[in-house]
Amino acid sequence: MHNDSSRLPESLHAFTRTIDFLGMEGFERLQRAFVVVLGLGGVGSHAAQALVRSGVGRLRLVDFDDVSTSSLNRHAVATAADVGQPKTEVCKEAFQRIQPAVEIETAQAFFHEDQAETLLAGNPDFVVDAIDALNPKVALLQYCLAHRLPVVSSMGASARSDPSRLRIADISKTEQCPLAKRVRKMLRRRGIEGGVKVVYSLEIPMMTLPPDEEGHWSEKQGRIRNRLPSFAVMPAIFGNALAGECLKNLAGFDAKRFQKPPRPKG
Repeated sequence: MHNDSSRLPESLHAFTRTIDFLGMEGFERLQRAFVVVLGLGGVGSHAAQALVRSGVGRLRLVDFDDVSTSSLNRHAVATAADVGQPKTEVCKEAFQRIQPAVEIETAQAFFHEDQAETLLAGNPDFVVDAIDALNPKVALLQYCLAHRLPVVSSMGASARSDPSRLRIADISKTEQCPLAKRVRKMLRRRGIEGGVKVVYSLEIPMMTLPPDEEGHWSEKQGRIRNRLPSFAVMPAIFGNALAGECLKNLAGFDAKRFQKPPRPKG
């Protein structure tokens, strides 16, 4: 499992701890991997950043929105100077500073069923869903299942504060999360009972708040949405959990292989 970091080429020194954890074979799988991340808000930006820092070789970043002032409390890389700029380009620039060798494509687009073939073109090895709109999320999950694209999906991270209530499970096994309940119901209408791994919380969320004036999403999509209070740590935890599932799957990581054997009794 462990590798002698002193023998690695200089270009891999930033990944020594990842290689120690996954092994060289697993890490090389990451370097060959192509991952699509949809949604670059608080959850998706943290997920994408973890993929970059872990050595995923190619990313496609998809989001229609610009950085807003209210998103700065939870975004992985955006700063005040980035307000008004496309999230895709802000993330791309920041990620390439972190890891210049990563190949990044961007698509400033809102996911619709009729765009799925384009936005998910190229046979990605994994799809990370951090979309916060219900209908596009369900459409994405249906497309991934129909085309056998491995996917992990974030349920509601807003209005929660307890990291210990986080769970990772098939969508059919979720409970307490209102978004997961709606996603399950809509997938069943499409004949899908399960088969999607999701990150969700057992914590009962806080109440929503009235819409604010910033509402970029509602302006662009022609509808009003209530504000969801957001505790800065929770989107980051959800995003890193998404990335963890993606990375372990891509690397073929099996934690049991690396656990110490139990001490013999007596």
